[in-house]
Amino acid sequence: MTWRTAAVVLAGVCVCCLLSGVCRLVGLEPGTDVVPSFATVRAAYHPSDVQLLDRHDEVLHELRVDASVRRLEWTPLVEISPALAPAVLTSEDRRFYTHHGVDGRAMLGAAAHRLSGGQLRGASTITMQLAALLRPETRRQAGRRSLARKWRQMRAAWAIEQRWSKTEILEAYLNLVTFRGELQGIAAAASVLFGKSPHGITEPEALVLAVLVQSPNAGHTAVLRRAVNLQAASQGTGTDNDLDAAVAQALNAPPGTGPRVTLAPHVAHALLRHAAPAAPVRSTLDAATQRRAADALQRTLLAVRARHVEDGAALVVDNRSGDVLAYVGSSGVLSSAAQVDGVRARRQAGSALKPFLYGLAFDQRLLTPASLLEDTPLEIAVTGGLYRPQDYDEQFRGLVSARTALAASLNVPAVRVLELVGEEPFVQQLRRLGFTGLSESGEYYGPALALGGTEVTLWELTNAYRALANGGAWSPLRLTDTGDNRGTRPVYSAAAAFLVANVLADRESRSVTFGLDNPLSTRFWTAVKTGTSKDMRDNWCIGFSQRYTVGVWVGNFSGAPMQDVSGVTGAAPVWLEIMSWLHRDVSSQALAAPAGVHARNVTFSPAAGAPRSEWFLTGTEPGDTTLAAHHASIITPVSGTRIALDPDIPAAQQRVLFEAGTESSDARFVVDGRTVGAAGRPLLWEPRAGEHTLALVDGKDRELDQVSFTVRGALMPATGE
Repeated sequence: MTWRTAAVVLAGVCVCCLLSGVCRLVGLEPGTDVVPSFATVRAAYHPSDVQLLDRHDEVLHELRVDASVRRLEWTPLVEISPALAPAVLTSEDRRFYTHHGVDGRAMLGAAAHRLSGGQLRGASTITMQLAALLRPETRRQAGRRSLARKWRQMRAAWAIEQRWSKTEILEAYLNLVTFRGELQGIAAAASVLFGKSPHGITEPEALVLAVLVQSPNAGHTAVLRRAVNLQAASQGTGTDNDLDAAVAQALNAPPGTGPRVTLAPHVAHALLRHAAPAAPVRSTLDAATQRRAADALQRTLLAVRARHVEDGAALVVDNRSGDVLAYVGSSGVLSSAAQVDGVRARRQAGSALKPFLYGLAFDQRLLTPASLLEDTPLEIAVTGGLYRPQDYDEQFRGLVSARTALAASLNVPAVRVLELVGEEPFVQQLRRLGFTGLSESGEYYGPALALGGTEVTLWELTNAYRALANGGAWSPLRLTDTGDNRGTRPVYSAAAAFLVANVLADRESRSVTFGLDNPLSTRFWTAVKTGTSKDMRDNWCIGFSQRYTVGVWVGNFSGAPMQDVSGVTGAAPVWLEIMSWLHRDVSSQALAAPAGVHARNVTFSPAAGAPRSEWFLTGTEPGDTTLAAHHASIITPVSGTRIALDPDIPAAQQRVLFEAGTESSDARFVVDGRTVGAAGRPLLWEPRAGEHTLALVDGKDRELDQVSFTVRGALMPATGE
């Protein structure tokens, strides 16, 4: 007799002795091993995936944190299909409900079978298998069977049976046993092998799972044969074809190492990577809004994909609480770099910063929405040459109101407003609005700052617009309901914020650039602004309703330019779809005018816009309801221009162009106190070396504008040739 056979015989004899009470006489008291309680085992169970929940506890995303095993949530026995337990018990432990942890009859039967020349077969009960799962020292080592180890396993099984109920034993076993490969527990097995929850397991699927518990690495033929035999033993009602289909589905299933739900990958990475494996994390996101925002982004990008557009991002926030309701960091399968988080990535802001510039000018009482600004050619001396801003359509509209300039996103007026406000004060204001990437002084950014010549994130930009929706008060956004939403600070007065919001909601003034029919027009009240960076590398559309703020970015993570895709054609359709869905059952009323703001009817002369009712901060309204449009300025040269004369060019061919924007028929140019000609049309002035002051003076000797410029070098006398 081999030692293995002897071990089986001794185990059977020991069980017989135990059952007859003899073991107590030799001091082998069963059940004295210390085992954890069911509650302890349940509490110590950790899924291999951490779940991100939405605000209603719906699973948004699962992130794999344990690469050694695939283990999903613990499943109570009452939530497991009633077909599974009978199949497993028939396969593994038919007398489960009658023995006390060790099945002596099974052990003796196994010993007799071996003595009669049969193959060595196991007789471990489900309780003994559970003991091996809970107590590593009781597990059989590969290829080795130890009498001492088997005895320790039996003692642990007795101890479990004394402390646990049969229901608890079966539930723990089904959650801890390995079914196939890395799949541990019924939740992982049902999900990966059959794509369903444990409660949905059918009878054929239950038979296959029961076979896999005993033979997790068996092939199709072996699993099917054993499943057929098990069906017969359990008197199942399925057919062989049903079993064959279940076996094929289970054995052909992909490994399933990835998460089952992937609605919010970027938020999951931020919130779950350091989370405890056991606890799901509840976020402020709303699953329905998250899905809708992601779908809207993908649909729009598919429509413009031929114009070299791959990427986008969207953010939806609740105005009052700062809760983030949707966070779509990329276009998913459409993106070549889906792992990049477009909500946090820094991109050129374009015209999306203009509302904050005008808001500051309103707050400082430098402008009103009715103030007249020049949309005429402009040159500004900067390091490296002249800065010449142009509008998107490369047209100039002359005198326009500040309302029209902001709503229609005109560039030259915005640069003129920055000159009024000052570059450094505007940089400081942007920092107060939460833009953390502006590390340089205002002088560093220069006049291009008015047109978004700096990098911002969609997170920062959307929350800055939310501050306008909240009456000029800024507070941080939050992704969890435990996030700190304190730190509210006033950035604009409620009056100035109202003026900006009112302008951004003005469909008629916006139509100067965008027309009346565009994706910025909603059937309910909204205030919205687009932005497009240089070379069409970035599209923005950010706007708010009474309740929500929605921000969208469209572009390419690679930095490659898009082809003829502006903010109104790229990002705006996404914004419109999301905002319309948010207000499918909810209205949005125009913001109420706060204290310190009142309306007054105004007209313009000459016409720089139709007569209308305009809002003013108290004390800024004009004394006359007719606003004169006689502001005049020197267009060329710009102040600070340096002109170098070329001695090789005849003096008669070198002239400096003077040009002014004025409707006064008697205006004239004055250089260094001396009149040099009328200003009604361009004038060519013969240059002289030195520093000069050029003034624009009207017929009553009132100075309308003044610039300084420098002429360097000396002219050669004319030769007469």
